[in-house]
Amino acid sequence: MPGLSFTLPHWLYWVGLIVFPIVAMVLSRRPQPEEKRYTLPLAYMIAVTGGIIGLHRFYLKSMWGLAFIPIFLFVLFANSQTHDARTILSDYANQIRVAERTLEREETRVAEARAGLTELQQAFDEAEEGSFAKRGAERRLQRAQDTISKGEERLNEARQTVTDIGPLRDEAAQTRAFWDNAAGYAFYLILALVLLDLVLLPGLVKKANAALPAKEEITEAERALRAAEADEGPKHDSEYAENWIDRLSLFCGEFVAYWAVIAVFVYYYEVIARYVFGSPTNWAHEAMYLMFGMQYLIAGAYAMLTESHVRVDIFYSPLTRKNKAWVDLLTSIFFFIFAGTLLVTSWIFAMDAIAVPSGNSVLSDWARGQIGFGEMIAGFGMNQWTDPNIRWGEISFNEWEVPLWPMKWVMVMGGVLLVLQGISKLSKDIREIARGN
Repeated sequence: MPGLSFTLPHWLYWVGLIVFPIVAMVLSRRPQPEEKRYTLPLAYMIAVTGGIIGLHRFYLKSMWGLAFIPIFLFVLFANSQTHDARTILSDYANQIRVAERTLEREETRVAEARAGLTELQQAFDEAEEGSFAKRGAERRLQRAQDTISKGEERLNEARQTVTDIGPLRDEAAQTRAFWDNAAGYAFYLILALVLLDLVLLPGLVKKANAALPAKEEITEAERALRAAEADEGPKHDSEYAENWIDRLSLFCGEFVAYWAVIAVFVYYYEVIARYVFGSPTNWAHEAMYLMFGMQYLIAGAYAMLTESHVRVDIFYSPLTRKNKAWVDLLTSIFFFIFAGTLLVTSWIFAMDAIAVPSGNSVLSDWARGQIGFGEMIAGFGMNQWTDPNIRWGEISFNEWEVPLWPMKWVMVMGGVLLVLQGISKLSKDIREIARGN
């Protein structure tokens, strides 16, 4: 079974977090057709990402997608058998390795003891009875004989281990090779089916669209009823925006919301890489929990604007709008204490993160005061992003070694957005009290 050795480059991680949401926001704002249609670009995307389990066929309502599932399940089963055989093989190989080291060590030791045994026996025989020399020679002779006796015992056990375990190791190696080849052949079969479908997809999409039922004609009354039901639904996010701060919070909230889609693709890749190719990544989990941490911080202002935070409002709900504004105005004191603390401490964390002497990037040099601001700006180039020897400030401790200072600066951004949104909310409460409603 082929393996995967892909490691996500740091620059691609950041480009993906910035570019993907922008593209998604542009696509989401495109006018949607009233009539449901299957699209070829979406079919190709599903085939590339989920074709090994036939998702593109299911998208087009084709039951031939079921043909992919048993082959995929067989790949998973074969990989599990390969893993078990690898574990058994490793255990047998370790036992034989220990036995071979014992043979190498004990054969030399026993041979040396045998070579000196005659001389020790002669020294014992020539020593005077009852003397210290006699007792010393006896002890040395006894140690040599014990070395030979115990060494022979260990040699016999080691030889027996090699004799008994050798065939089992060879059998485990054959089992592993069999299941590994079986998984590989099954995967190549799925790959061939996917490649065939990539050629057939235009015709399949056209056929699926032709099978769609005719567009249902609705009356003006039904259309008006649907519009009324839509108006009675949940409040749209755009209705919360009253100033530029609100619009900024909405934009940032929508921007980071699409990061959840990135997580779906990354974790899907991790599962396939781990269980199909037997190549777990060293970056997927860390990349995603860092991403979700940044998402939590950036989305705080959006949650505050849209009142998405969980709260107990048994006493708050029945109040009039004016009284609610008074309550919000008074409790905003605690909010600004929290938001201000978050902003100040995150600023300290961010500056400390880029000042860590863990690399030779110009940004870290500037943060440590080794170069000026102008020299730092002039020193920027593509090598600062692509050179694997350059580490910007604080980095993670695992093998991926992603720079952590950008995450710390996202904390600052989250604090700024939260303070701004608090100011917006404060101004709204003051205006509401001034109206006296």
